[in-house]
Amino acid sequence: MTLLTTLLAFAVAIGVLVVFHELGHYSVARLCGVKVLRFSVGFGTPLLKWKMGRDRTEWTVCALPLGGYVRMLDERDETQVVAAEDRARAFNRQSVYKRFAIVAAGPVANFLLAIVLYAGLNLAGVTEPVARIAPPAAGTLAARAGLSGGELIVGVRENGRSPDEAVGDETPVRSWEDLRWRLVDPMIEGQRVTLVARTRDGRAEYMLDAAGQHFDADGEQDFMQRLGLAPSARVTVGQLLPGGAAGPAGLRVGDEITAVDGSPVASAKGLVDAVRAHPGKPMTLTVRRDGTLHDVTLTPSAEVDPAGARVGKIGAALATQVDTVTVRYGLLEAIGKGAQRTWDVTSFSVRMFGKMLTGQASLKNLSGPVTIADYAGRSARLGLDYFVAFLALVSISLGVLNLLPIPVLDGGYLLYYAVEAITGRAVSERWQGALQRVGIVCILALSAVALFNDLSKLLH
Repeated sequence: MTLLTTLLAFAVAIGVLVVFHELGHYSVARLCGVKVLRFSVGFGTPLLKWKMGRDRTEWTVCALPLGGYVRMLDERDETQVVAAEDRARAFNRQSVYKRFAIVAAGPVANFLLAIVLYAGLNLAGVTEPVARIAPPAAGTLAARAGLSGGELIVGVRENGRSPDEAVGDETPVRSWEDLRWRLVDPMIEGQRVTLVARTRDGRAEYMLDAAGQHFDADGEQDFMQRLGLAPSARVTVGQLLPGGAAGPAGLRVGDEITAVDGSPVASAKGLVDAVRAHPGKPMTLTVRRDGTLHDVTLTPSAEVDPAGARVGKIGAALATQVDTVTVRYGLLEAIGKGAQRTWDVTSFSVRMFGKMLTGQASLKNLSGPVTIADYAGRSARLGLDYFVAFLALVSISLGVLNLLPIPVLDGGYLLYYAVEAITGRAVSERWQGALQRVGIVCILALSAVALFNDLSKLLH
């Protein structure tokens, strides 16, 4: 069932994104008076085929869904017979500015789709974890800043790279996702950021100084975790197992475990590690039940794990609960926030690709169809809002990828047209052919790296 969900979600995601991309090309081509011969979703053998419109444009859905294309009337295509009355409607007869607009319309459609999707989420409201910090691991940037856990982040100020730079205005933080996007840029760029928090003692500020640090994503670990930032979660008893020490000692399902022998519980893993370290030794758990704290003393049983080590177990399954908040905006603000998020993701993607080319960021950030399918399935299982956010993110990635100045991609053709607009002369077919071969090599290399990363993740 999980595999079926993944495949269906992947097919829907690719289908939606390809259709919108090609609709961009198609719509602007029609506006410019170009005759469109075929609109294809996918490649290979057509599964569905029909004709529509005054020009009898052929619409097809093909067997291989990884892409699509719009075929326009073009005198340079030797397979086409262009009637005399249609020559003025051929793509190659259009001005360089019209050709530029038609080619650019595909990526632009992807960015517009992302804005609409993000705006829809902002308008409908998205439930996200609150920006309350869990106790950070020792030695992380968050721990060095003085964060101890429990602080609710309500704002962020960028301080630049040095104490001499001007401090920016405070930007409100409404959720954990909000905090992530406020930090990703300055942290990866090695800047200093002030977190404004509400604590038990009132308002407090904490400086995260990433100068000289290396926090770019490596494709394997979330950069927030490497900063030492994770959302605070309550650890509760989810189930009592027969024969364990937890039930007889007085633990109940739903109890929130707040401390072990007086030390605060930071996470379920921390609690499990503490229990494992007490085989046959009594320990005291502080639990919150019906708003009141209770101490429960028990002795974990001593068992041998697969590695042969002697560990403690109490016979309880744990659960974690994260406080959430529903973030919702009005119509105009939702559209503005959607446009801002699209710009943030786009600029970040471009910078990360530049860093990968210069060796400042790991090539592990490149993902292929296997990873995209995996995340499509995961987001679909989490709910519609997660899947919509995933669609917006991949739509932006598709737009950015197609704008890269690599021949065979839209960006390569835009580069040709830019040269033609500046010099007044079209790039020769000889040069285009040579560059086309270089472009194919680049695409194959990128695809090979992305596929290698996909397979590496699967193996791990």
